[in-house]
Amino acid sequence: MDFFSPTVLKAVGQATVETLQMVLISGVITVIIGLLLGILLHVTGKGGLAPVRWLNAILSTVIVNITRSVPFAILMVALIPFAAMLIGTALGPIAASVSLTIGTVPFFARLVETALRDVSAGKVDAALVMGSTKLQTIRKVLVPEAMPGIISAVTTTLVTLIGYSAMAGLVGGGGLGRLAYNYGYVRYNMPIMLATIVIIVIMVQLVQVIGDAIARKVDHR
Repeated sequence: MDFFSPTVLKAVGQATVETLQMVLISGVITVIIGLLLGILLHVTGKGGLAPVRWLNAILSTVIVNITRSVPFAILMVALIPFAAMLIGTALGPIAASVSLTIGTVPFFARLVETALRDVSAGKVDAALVMGSTKLQTIRKVLVPEAMPGIISAVTTTLVTLIGYSAMAGLVGGGGLGRLAYNYGYVRYNMPIMLATIVIIVIMVQLVQVIGDAIARKVDHR
């Protein structure tokens, strides 16, 4: 099959849009939920602003560690019925975004927790001494000071999502993963297989370059 035929070019374009859709939807939801979960993990942990041992144990062990321990391919298949119940279908990029989000939220939350842990305790103590409430300290000191690390965590998570989205394509998620399988593997069309790889590499490089630039810009240390 000619790679530059209208049919193939249309398939490549549609697959690229579907991959971007999966990454964008799951990325936005992951950042929102994962940021809140990461802050909660740090704040309720030992030495945090509001230590709550039992809550931290549940969040850390049950939600984060156990979910991260399940290989994404297995988690993705296991979540197909849940995605179908939630979205109304188990196929397509929107349905795939459900498993992508659930698979990456714990990963991102742990990265956020690590970034917050690197903030100097002296700055947090100084804010509390000056009369800031715990919520104000989180919002005006803890998160802004950890922002370079959080941006790097977002970058790493988006890169991971791009790779995960390719796997999601194998179980009905669509995107470049499905294109590579249907055309590149099943039909032994190496040009299309290589094209999907090149597109994914370009996506990853763009995300990494933009993420690194933003991280440097917000780093005032």
